[in-house]
Amino acid sequence: MAPIPGISGEQSEFGAAGYDEWRQQYATSTHEDDHDMRPGHIVRALNTNDIKIVIAYAKDHGKAIAIRSGGHQYSGASSTGQSNIQLDLRNTFKNPVEDLSFIEIATATHVRTSVSWSLLEFNSFMSTNHLFVPHGQCQSVCIGGHVQTGGYGQLGRSFGLIGDHIVELEFIDHEGVERRITPTSHPDEFFAWTGGSPGNLGVLTHITLEVYRDAEYQGSRGLKSIHLYTPEALQKILQALAEMNDDEDFPRNYDLCVSVISEDYPLDGLFDLDRITKHRSGLFGLDGSSLKSLIIIYAQWVPFSRTDKPDEAWFAKLKDGAVVNDDRVRSMSDLTAGWIFRKDREYDYPYVKRTYLTTATNLSQNGWVDWATGRVDEVIRALGHYISTQIQPFGGEKSRFRVNNDGRRAYSWRDSTLAFTIDNFYKPGEGSKEAAEAWAAVNEEEGIGKDKYFSTQDRRVLWGSYGNYNLHSVWPCYYDDETKYQRIQRARKAADPHGVFTPNPFSVLRAD
Repeated sequence: MAPIPGISGEQSEFGAAGYDEWRQQYATSTHEDDHDMRPGHIVRALNTNDIKIVIAYAKDHGKAIAIRSGGHQYSGASSTGQSNIQLDLRNTFKNPVEDLSFIEIATATHVRTSVSWSLLEFNSFMSTNHLFVPHGQCQSVCIGGHVQTGGYGQLGRSFGLIGDHIVELEFIDHEGVERRITPTSHPDEFFAWTGGSPGNLGVLTHITLEVYRDAEYQGSRGLKSIHLYTPEALQKILQALAEMNDDEDFPRNYDLCVSVISEDYPLDGLFDLDRITKHRSGLFGLDGSSLKSLIIIYAQWVPFSRTDKPDEAWFAKLKDGAVVNDDRVRSMSDLTAGWIFRKDREYDYPYVKRTYLTTATNLSQNGWVDWATGRVDEVIRALGHYISTQIQPFGGEKSRFRVNNDGRRAYSWRDSTLAFTIDNFYKPGEGSKEAAEAWAAVNEEEGIGKDKYFSTQDRRVLWGSYGNYNLHSVWPCYYDDETKYQRIQRARKAADPHGVFTPNPFSVLRAD
């Protein structure tokens, strides 16, 4: 494909020098072949005019556009094949004045941000201004795809998803027109943008969010603990987590996430090493350089009234047996910065990734704790395989993950109680991929379905997609019901009549 005329930003064609570096994203190591992650042409847009030119060119030449900002989509859906175009927005909107600012209004504080900022950059801005909003934990994820898929993160119970806080979306549509929509001005479009398949409705450029001020939540507290991994230690911690999950009356003030990582994880991605230097000897093996397998606990409490007090026994239970405990009263903006992973990916290997959701409230009693420990332990003991897990309760009658589900957004499975991400990274070699896939198949066979350990229903999230790459053929795994899915289909038909924003099969099928 020849260079597109009139583009101000850089362009690269398939096979050109530097092309492989340009196309590289999170999923390339795993899905570049089976999901066709080799765009025929890549455009690093410099401005909105470049975007409009690319849209017009794609429409005139029968091409489709894959939109990439952070490029963190697990199954590679932010990429495309050789017949199509990759539109790279990583550096398109990064003016520190025009593309990231906050606005004080009479009843709330708003932040307007572009899609080009990473979570680390966005969070730095928020902290500087003593503001916070719920968001995810991976530093290189960019805001555009994050808000379209919900924005799961550490504040899920206490404040909900980042997508719950959107008050306005700005985008360029299939005709090259710059538009703004709100939940009330264009309810069907807004619904589809916030939970429909990301990148398939237009080119999102900016988002306005309602955010929170540190001053309104003084006394918030965060705990980050490191436990040396043993099956017994994990069982004990997961039992505490499961009891929290099973309690529908558990206060909204608390959030908890438990992670397990195999040996040789880059610890500086999790902790400020200057703060834990005196403890580090206990984290490494006999050679002094190999990091042991660890359990990481992220826990927090936030006051919602002057009379709220944290449950010291709850924190003590989580800290018991830890090698390191960083337990401090901190501002909420400081806490959200502390939850971010300072690495782009967990291990530099291919992976088999899974994220499961459940509505179960009997996990402390039905055998799940022992079963989940066994599934983790199998990977930790397997030579050449590395575990990375995140296990987080979202349930409870007062949980904002549930309460914020007001019908204006299409994010699904808001009645879920627990999210269970369990990933197997493997060193390439004979049989390693097959072994990881067989391990995941056992997870599904034993964990998902009637009378199984985790969930009676196969519930998935768009940001953690896996398995069948044809979204339409597995839509019941990603959307609550057919009425919701058909509503998004109709919005897709109106937003993408020429297929310009349908770069791969992982897209909601447009209505007939």
